[in-house]
Amino acid sequence: MTRPTTPLLDAIREPADLRRLSDERLVELAAELREETIDAVSVTGGHLGAGLGVVELTVALHHVFDTPYDRLIWDVGHQCYPHKILTGRRERIRTLRMGEGLSGFTNRAESEFDPFGAGHSSTSISAGLGMAVARDLDAARDPEAKRRNVVCVIGDGAMSAGMAYEAMNNAGAMDSRLIVILNDNDMSIAPPVGAMSAYLARLISGRTYRSLRETAKQLAGNLPKFFGRQAARAEEFARGFWTGGTLFEELGFYYVGPIDGHNLDHLLPVLRNVRDTETGPILVHVVTQKGKGYPPAEESADKYHGVQRFDVATGTQKKAVSNAPTYTSVFAESLIEEARHDDKIVAINAAMPAGTGLDLFARAFPERSFDVGIAEQHAVTFAAGLATEGYKPFCAIYSTFLQRAYDQIVHDVAIQRLPVRFAIDRAGLVGADGATHVGAFDVPMLACLPGMVVMAPADEAELMHMVATASAYDEGPIAFRYPRGEGVGVERPVRGTPLEIGRGRIVREGSKVALLSLGTRLAPCLDAAEQLAGFGLSTTVADARFAKPLDRDLILRLAREHEVLVTVEEGALGGFGAHVLSLLAEAGALDRGLKVRTLHLPDRFIEHDTPAAQLHDAGLDAGGIVRGVFGALGRGEDAAAYALVRG
Repeated sequence: MTRPTTPLLDAIREPADLRRLSDERLVELAAELREETIDAVSVTGGHLGAGLGVVELTVALHHVFDTPYDRLIWDVGHQCYPHKILTGRRERIRTLRMGEGLSGFTNRAESEFDPFGAGHSSTSISAGLGMAVARDLDAARDPEAKRRNVVCVIGDGAMSAGMAYEAMNNAGAMDSRLIVILNDNDMSIAPPVGAMSAYLARLISGRTYRSLRETAKQLAGNLPKFFGRQAARAEEFARGFWTGGTLFEELGFYYVGPIDGHNLDHLLPVLRNVRDTETGPILVHVVTQKGKGYPPAEESADKYHGVQRFDVATGTQKKAVSNAPTYTSVFAESLIEEARHDDKIVAINAAMPAGTGLDLFARAFPERSFDVGIAEQHAVTFAAGLATEGYKPFCAIYSTFLQRAYDQIVHDVAIQRLPVRFAIDRAGLVGADGATHVGAFDVPMLACLPGMVVMAPADEAELMHMVATASAYDEGPIAFRYPRGEGVGVERPVRGTPLEIGRGRIVREGSKVALLSLGTRLAPCLDAAEQLAGFGLSTTVADARFAKPLDRDLILRLAREHEVLVTVEEGALGGFGAHVLSLLAEAGALDRGLKVRTLHLPDRFIEHDTPAAQLHDAGLDAGGIVRGVFGALGRGEDAAAYALVRG
């Protein structure tokens, strides 16, 4: 495939090269950068729409600010591909999200131009404030440090999270010199963007207006109290009327905007004005269009937020064909079926209706579906409040994002034994999204809580049963975790059947080795059992179903009747296997010579790669399970021979 012709971009090795260009050449550079971004993501897949929306903004920021000396922080990182291209990583941009390639997010280990790593939203202002305060402390020893700018780019979606406002409140109270760019591509909170708003933004960001404003404030302060208060209110009303920035002003930020984020004639003078401002935090409200400049993205409902590899000419995504449904769709369809029989079921998501499948639920039961924005803490306590009134809230959140609400799970749900149902999507490894999105920690963090029930389905039918189980369970909180992607293609019932709490099942009988699986590692356990049979090792395979409460009878039976017991889970150290070991130790099973191994994710953060490569590296595919059994038996020569044959 022919790559786009980009003569101006070809000369840009780092932002210093970009800063030597005239303002007039930047429009041409932005056009080439947009083409390069589209072409690169067509090869790798990834988050396309967000990056296309900030092409001009990215060019303008690197042109106006002295990066990396000036700190530029991208919230979440979905929009950072153009930034990576301009900061010395263009030659590797077609390795995005691939093994050993570039991360799909900002990454401190990858470049000095990434001062803060991201992947989860709403962290940029807090991190930026920390950097600004560090700069001010440095300035006590080195006055030159005072000139360093800290710029945070945060999207309107990320501004729905409380953490952003906590940071702004703190920054406003400290009066720290900090620049926040609000990239508004969906909020509809702004007046029409055009020449008048651009003129006003340029006017109020300039020194003349700011000097006049300070003079007016001083004058108001010297007036009698009543008149001074009225003058201050009039000035605030005038600015709020024209710009809608009163909320940010109340938090202590000087508000500028809204301005057209695709018009460099509007962007550049405003950014220069705020760069040259010497005091206080400033918020610049920039309005952009997600997917800008690529018609298939502009016309898409999600503006090509996340895409597979695609054909640039048509926009057609190259998705793998599978007859099996995704676990996410099975969850959504099962919940809809349960909700048809129970009008107390409600569904909650945190700005991920399509990602969790709850967009389907919302179409079926709009009055019982709630998208609370990027606010996982609120989502959990909101669900707890619904539970106190007899409703059955299903709180559907990705495993990696549920981490953000752990205090609420403990304090607001578990301690009060409220029957909140946690549907934990993207549990386990997630492939190209990498370390920030791996769902490794949900079982360790939930199974340690008194009264919490934790389940994991082995396949699509089991997921349906667990949705039904959660719906019927009213004694306290209950959670079920399931992975990203397609199921294994098993036959599914019309509706799930509630399971007995804390009961697993035997799916294959053997006599020497017992494999005890939690979740979707059951299929590779069955494959491993077949391979072990070829080595003369008769193998039992059991599906635990529950990480808590454990099936005590099943586990102790496996311990009594087998020489080796191996637990297998796609989760972190300290999870299901640790609970099984504790049970075996308390029951004295380890004193009888039982050989035990716990297979789990390695004790490190797992970087982006294909799911198959990640599982192989973790030793959780069939070959890794076989090697784990050989290790427990002390048959290293068999393991070595197996590894040689299987690669």
